[in-house]
Amino acid sequence: MDIEIITTEELQNKLEKGENLELVDVREFEEVEQGMIPGAKHIRMGEIPENLDYFDKDKEYIFICRSGRRSENVCYYLKDQGYKVRNMIGGMLEWTGETK
Repeated sequence: MDIEIITTEELQNKLEKGENLELVDVREFEEVEQGMIPGAKHIRMGEIPENLDYFDKDKEYIFICRSGRRSENVCYYLKDQGYKVRNMIGGMLEWTGETK
């Protein structure tokens, strides 16, 4: 089962065009303090299962972490539950856009 991906560059282009995207950052608190992509919601990887009611099966969510590994795991988990997901490959290590 393959997970759909998006590159940091593709995501940045979409945000610059003003596309309304559902971004979820699954890193730990101390990591997001160093900066998150504006508009992203922070739900730590370990808290995803108890936050399933946040997700809507009609929307696609883009998951973000430091390198793309944890977010990929979250994507597999949520795809199994029937959600539309996409993993930002390269993670925040490769993100060159704005952070807040």
